Amino acid sequence: AACGDDPAVPAVAQARAQANGTTATVDGYVTVAPGAFESAMGDPGFALQDDSGGIYVKITSRLTFPLGSRVRVTRTLAEQAKFRILSAEQASVQQLSGSRTVIPENVTTGGVGEATEGKLVRVTGRVTKTFFDDSPYGYKLYVNDGSGEVQIFVHLFPGVPTSTLRALTTAQTIQVTGLSAQYESTYEVAPRQAADIVVK
Repeated sequence: AACGDDPAVPAVAQARAQANGTTATVDGYVTVAPGAFESAMGDPGFALQDDSGGIYVKITSRLTFPLGSRVRVTRTLAEQAKFRILSAEQASVQQLSGSRTVIPENVTTGGVGEATEGKLVRVTGRVTKTFFDDSPYGYKLYVNDGSGEVQIFVHLFPGVPTSTLRALTTAQTIQVTGLSAQYESTYEVAPRQAADIVVK
């Protein structure tokens, strides 16, 4: 069954629209594996997405399921540094049968914002600001395809391609697949694995 078939479970976009502190149930496919964003988020959470949108699930327990797993979560809507999250616990996460590879949405660098937040996106642009070491949280750089600059925030996931990132120059074009996220007033694209960063 596809997501959204259960009328008791609202679409992720509907859940995201509710007020902080509301208990919501979402059902979707994993787009960020548990623990990939721990360096900056401070927890081994994950992200999921259905056809309407996506959301990051903050959790203290380390769960293990691969990308594409179907998961249902019931917990409290909240925000962390203006980033919409579902604050969960292990007992509120249920792995369901079925899996799906979530295809990233191609967006312009200037189009990354509130409308894409929580979704898996792909941007391609010229490097405008090179590697900045923001350890212990991650690394930053910026790209622009002509529509506006966007921050690429690289969490310190296993196998993070530090040498590749350090070597990038402002003449180069890169393609980045990742979660459309927000930190305070900055929108960003956060890759999940080394394969999400392709130098053109």
